[in-house]
Amino acid sequence: MRQWTIEKPEQLTFETVRKLNVRIVAGRLAVLASEGPPTLEVTDIGTPPLIVTHDDDGTLSVAYKDLTWEGLLGWLQPGRRETTLTLTVPKDCPVSAGVVSASAVVAGFENRTSVKSVNGEIVLDGVSGEIIADTVSGTVESRGLVGDLSFKSVSGELTVAQGTPRRLTATTVSGRITADLDLPPTGHVTLNSVSGEIVLRLPPTVETDVTIRSTSGRIDTAFSELRHGSQPGAKSLRGRIGGGMASLTATTLSADVTLLKGALA
Repeated sequence: MRQWTIEKPEQLTFETVRKLNVRIVAGRLAVLASEGPPTLEVTDIGTPPLIVTHDDDGTLSVAYKDLTWEGLLGWLQPGRRETTLTLTVPKDCPVSAGVVSASAVVAGFENRTSVKSVNGEIVLDGVSGEIIADTVSGTVESRGLVGDLSFKSVSGELTVAQGTPRRLTATTVSGRITADLDLPPTGHVTLNSVSGEIVLRLPPTVETDVTIRSTSGRIDTAFSELRHGSQPGAKSLRGRIGGGMASLTATTLSADVTLLKGALA
């Protein structure tokens, strides 16, 4: 195992990286898939220093000494821990990225990607495979989603642009969910919100079964194939669009749900 202490702007190159773990507090983080040699570039750093370790099994870890992955969401320590860094590793490398208030971009990966944020903004660009995103109030934006995305948040928003997910699961208390989707035949979407609004758009040619329920929220749709239902304490929208091979389920307590029809943006 090799270890470095990063106290000033610096660039490191590694022979092999098979797994990446990175955790920072504030600033900007970019984790990019690349066919070139794995690299770490730190262009700005505060105090204390970052600790970088490269294990013999190819695991690369970048973090502050006292910032653990398990304790990330509850981490509230004083000090100027602001850094700007870029990591490039192979596209099939599993990635675990965590930030407190930093913004982060994760792009181009095809294996397992896990991101955690307290209130930092996360952008997932062209990421496929298995994706897990947990935030407290931080937003998550996914562009060109292909694969499985699981999102959990208290008040953070989720935006999915041009998504063709195999499986999309999102749970939030008050955060808004906005998704622009083209569901494949085996696609499954399950969305749950207490008071956060849900807005979905599907192309006219989609083939999916739809079940939308809300206790007191309004439910609107542009698809005439779907039928509204109502009973004491519950509203619903159900039906089949096209052949109905995929499935879409959305449930809220008091939030509105809108299902739009149109081509992907």
